[in-house]
Formats: sequence, structure tokens, C-alpha cells
Amino acid sequence: MPRKITVGGAQLGPIQRAESRTDVVRRLIDLLEKAHRRGCSLVVFPELALTTFFPRWYADDIAEMDVYFEREMPSAETQPLFDRARELGVGFYLGYAELDDQGGTLHRYNTAVLVDQTGSIVGKYRKVHLPGHKEFDDSLTRQHLEKRYFEPGDLGFPVWRSMDGVMGMCICNDRRWPETWRSLGMRGVELVMLGYNTPTGNQHGGMEPPHQRMFHNHLSIQAGAYQNATWAVAVAKAGVEDGHELMGGSCIVSPQGEIVALASTVEDELIVADCDLDLCNFGKSTIFNFAAHRRPEHYKIITEQAGVTPPKE
Repeated sequence: MPRKITVGGAQLGPIQRAESRTDVVRRLIDLLEKAHRRGCSLVVFPELALTTFFPRWYADDIAEMDVYFEREMPSAETQPLFDRARELGVGFYLGYAELDDQGGTLHRYNTAVLVDQTGSIVGKYRKVHLPGHKEFDDSLTRQHLEKRYFEPGDLGFPVWRSMDGVMGMCICNDRRWPETWRSLGMRGVELVMLGYNTPTGNQHGGMEPPHQRMFHNHLSIQAGAYQNATWAVAVAKAGVEDGHELMGGSCIVSPQGEIVALASTVEDELIVADCDLDLCNFGKSTIFNFAAHRRPEHYKIITEQAGVTPPKE
């Protein structure tokens, strides 16, 4: 019997700096309820779905940005989302900024959680591939200070058995790195959830115009899904946020790498697809049968170094 799960990609329009957590959570609940009416049992929200994308601003003291972080999940402000999800029997993926106090030392992560249909947190992922820079750079058209405000994730790329499938998570820039997808693929992932906040324009001026950025966005997701025979649900925060334009392009991609649902706006929008997890079996048992075809003895360079070593001239 097919293992079908109806999944909703809950794209968000912009969250302005002045917008409260309470107002944002109300928007999330509206999308969750819409997804329930359309038969969804799982909803994917974007990266940093509770606040504006604050890493675009520089602060000398990074603690000034702690107002955008969550010290616990669920918090008093986010509990209504968890409660409504439990009432409706709908699971969800939620991206947020996490402030973690480990033995009196504060750690800051770009985080996502997977919540099941009972409203319980099944798993947590912390973003590994942080883009941008640590210090203010006046040569750029816009700042991207994720490396200033977040530490690289320390949980790797785990998967979880939930909602009758093998579920994995990643966040934004992770989608551009094949190591992300293959790490999840090696654990048998059948559905990858990822949220993103991606500027429409490149911070390096004329490089990579908007149409190329959207192409690269979808290319990364489609290739990752196909090469690991998995469904992928990629969901944006989009629109003009505090004067900065974020691309949309939220999509649901099949294990064959085809886009089966695509957002058409840069506002709050729900896209839906019926995802048969058994469609992953064909790729996993043929061309991407890793046990039969991988040659890890030739891949050591991937894990033994970070930089490039070109041949000698």
C-alpha cells in the first residue's frame, strides 16, 4: 500500500522588524489551518520563521540581537502554534534562531525543529553551512552576518522515523552543498524539509542576477532530491522585508527531481502535494543504490580537507 503523505509548503511573505511574535504566530496558525483544510498532515515553514531576517544588520555587541532568539521551544509566544497543530493533527517544520545555554555558556544557532502530529518535538537540526561574513564590509551592497550571530551547527545531518517515513532537515545555504543531501541520503531519507531566506539580489552587486539566483535555488534542490531519491519541500520567506527583497520560489520536488508544486507569489501562500514516499524506492534500488555503486575509497578528499588543492603548474 502506498505511503502517501500530503505536505504543505507554507511560504511567508515578509516579516517586518516591528511585527510581534504574536502576530507572526497568528499568521503561521492561519497557514496551518488552511493546510489542514486541504488535507495536509505535515506543513513546512521557512527559515527564521518567527522574525525578520536580522543578520542583515550589524551590531558591535551580538547580544543586542538576542531579542530575535528563542531560549526555549515552545515558548509562551509559540505555544499556540503547537497547541493548534496538536488539535488539528498536523505536524510541522519550524525554523528559528536558538539561544542555547550550555552550562552557563550561551550558544547561538540557526535552528529548525520537526514537530509530529501530537505537537511533540521529534528532532532538531542546526544549520551547518553558514554563509556571509563576521564583520561589517562596506564593499558590499548589503550585509549578510550569519557568521557573526550564529555558530555552525553541531548536530550533523540526522534523520528521524516520523509520519510513516524517514524525515530529514536542512536550512537555506545547506541546500547548495551536495554533502548535505548525500549525508541525509546515506541515512535513507525519504523527505527533506528546508526553509530559506534568500535575497533576490546578490550582495556582490551585478554578480548573479535574480533569474540566475532562482535557477540556482531550484537547481540545487532538484539535483539533491534526484541524486538521493528523496522528496524535498523547500519553503521561502519572501517579499520586501524592511526594505530588502527576498526571493520566493517555494517548491515541492519529487524523487525524480521534478517540481510538482511551485509558489506563484512572494506573500503568505500555501503549496500542496501528495507525496508517495514509496516513489523513493526506485532510485534507491537502481542508479542510486549506494551499497552497490558507491566507491568511498575514492572520496576521501571530500572529508579530509576544506580548501582546494589544484595540481602544480
